[in-house]
Amino acid sequence: MPQETAGTERPGRDVETYLPHLRLAEGLAVGMQAPSPQYVLGVDLGTSSVKVVLLEAESRALIDSQTQETRAEVSSPEGEQAREQDVGKIVSALHRCVTALPRDRLRRVARIGVSGQMHGVVLWKSKQGCKWQRRDAGFTFQPMETSHLVSWQDGRCHQEFLALLPPPDSHLNLASGFGCATIFWYMRNRPHLLQTYTAAGTIHDYIVAVLCGLTKPLMSAQNAASWGYFNTKCSSWNLQILEDSGFPTGLLPTVVKSGSVAGKLTHEWCGVLEGTEVGVALGDFQCSVYSCMTEETDAVLNISTSAQLTFALRPSFQPPDCPDPTASVVYFPYLDGTYLAVAAALNGGNVLASFISMLQQWMQEFGLDIPECTIYSHSTSSALHLAHTDLAVQPTIFGERHLPGLLGSVTNISPSNISLGHVTRALCRGIVDNLHAMLPSQRLAEAGVRRIVGSGSALTKNPVLRQEVERVFPLPVVYRETADSALGAAMVMSDRM
Repeated sequence: MPQETAGTERPGRDVETYLPHLRLAEGLAVGMQAPSPQYVLGVDLGTSSVKVVLLEAESRALIDSQTQETRAEVSSPEGEQAREQDVGKIVSALHRCVTALPRDRLRRVARIGVSGQMHGVVLWKSKQGCKWQRRDAGFTFQPMETSHLVSWQDGRCHQEFLALLPPPDSHLNLASGFGCATIFWYMRNRPHLLQTYTAAGTIHDYIVAVLCGLTKPLMSAQNAASWGYFNTKCSSWNLQILEDSGFPTGLLPTVVKSGSVAGKLTHEWCGVLEGTEVGVALGDFQCSVYSCMTEETDAVLNISTSAQLTFALRPSFQPPDCPDPTASVVYFPYLDGTYLAVAAALNGGNVLASFISMLQQWMQEFGLDIPECTIYSHSTSSALHLAHTDLAVQPTIFGERHLPGLLGSVTNISPSNISLGHVTRALCRGIVDNLHAMLPSQRLAEAGVRRIVGSGSALTKNPVLRQEVERVFPLPVVYRETADSALGAAMVMSDRM
């Protein structure tokens, strides 16, 4: 090979052209390997359990998941109307979940996404809300100076009490179990308790504040809207309305954009490295939708205990200024300034459960002890042999938010349609028809919806319900085993890396 003299140029080539190849060769020479994958940790603090997932950031592949029941319910002097939970038990369940994940992968977590049960409220003292301690699995924290979590199921703010509160400047109605309503109840009934604490948030806001060492908690617009007295259009609390009523507005968190980063871990946590970014806490409903809605033209149908049908509205949509208490569709803030149109039915799998329980009780009165699972399988099997029934069941035994006085009924009864198969088929049809009445397929078509993604245990495990969904909605329907809030929280943070 001829040698080149100093100063000789090689036509069409320069040093920059060769640098990448030289660096690659150097890397290969020293055994350079592809960088280790990064992961996103997703957390969901549910009403009865905690779930965490580990997601590979680039591929969005689910690597691992862990679930723990919290068993956190505690009694209250107000009896059955009160629904409170022990924050310490929720945190313990969270730590058990995280430490059960592969430790080598936890060390490569780049972001943490957090979601949880909306509406509820926990109070704590800033800078005194927890105590960090070292365990075998790494640093964990123990709640300190916190109240119980008053969950979304709390019923102490009855309609007469809510009627005494100032009307909110919001497009969403106020209800019992909403954070601001609960704080109003404490003002009137336990004012000394409010004086003990300096911060408030949902349970998942509390977790984010502890992980990031926040003096004042941050809250996403999703969670703020679920508390009441929050205007989503201007993304601000109704401060003047609240202050005029003596509300302790200093407890309210600072609201930030949903999907943003709240801060970084101030400690190594269960193997996750200090400095890892943590997203602001999101609503479990929005995260479950995000885990299912792969296309903007999807609608998500979930039938589990209750039932929800939702789709994403166009970015230009703005909700009305005032709530309509008779409207069957409400608008929840989603991501990037958009909204979800939501028909949230109180009647879903709980109606079927009540039906099966009724049949079991009847049989017990005849001296027969038959398991509910056997009754359920025979009922669905009988209904599958019937393509149609003229029996009509209005299944709204739990009422509906927009029609609280609505009850169930059975009509068009005849000697030929009172078999187990007919009744089960009519009941499943009634559940789907009720949801369709709240959000008709015509409205879905007008919104550009092209497909329905079905999820929820009652729907995915019941072929009769699936048949009725496909009968009522003239759109393709695909089914997913579950709408997963922990997965959705991880996906939101992964997509924004």
